[in-house]
Amino acid sequence: MTAPPEDDARRRGLDDWAAFFEGLSTDRLDDLDALTAPDVRFKDPFNDVRGRAAVRAVLEHTLASCRGLRFTVTHRAFAGDLAFLRWRFEATVPVVGALDVTGMSEVALAGDGRVAAHVDHWDAGEHLYLRLPLLGPPLRLIRRRLAGPAAAGRTG
Repeated sequence: MTAPPEDDARRRGLDDWAAFFEGLSTDRLDDLDALTAPDVRFKDPFNDVRGRAAVRAVLEHTLASCRGLRFTVTHRAFAGDLAFLRWRFEATVPVVGALDVTGMSEVALAGDGRVAAHVDHWDAGEHLYLRLPLLGPPLRLIRRRLAGPAAAGRTG
């Protein structure tokens, strides 16, 4: 039995989307029109936007704010019109320094393979907020007080 044409288009769309992020640069931002639905949603711990122009603005800000930015997609999974990407993000960010984050994205794909929604899941508290000079110490204190006994020896 062969997969419906929509499944093939969605798989190609996800492959193209993953390649877009792995090669993310200002030169590649014009590819958003071909890769996404006009009302695409993009959500991460800092943003929740709709539309290609808004997604482009978020990515432009990311590229301007991060030195040595690199995404590596390590895993992919499909469940109908929804796909999941596991990725690693590496960059140097002002105030925080070097970041090395493993996260997951839910990617909703239209029947033609274009991205309808991209929702990132990663722990901004662990990777970013705890490392900020003024915010980090009180957050670490709260974290220690809320942690169970097995976590008492944990660093960070």
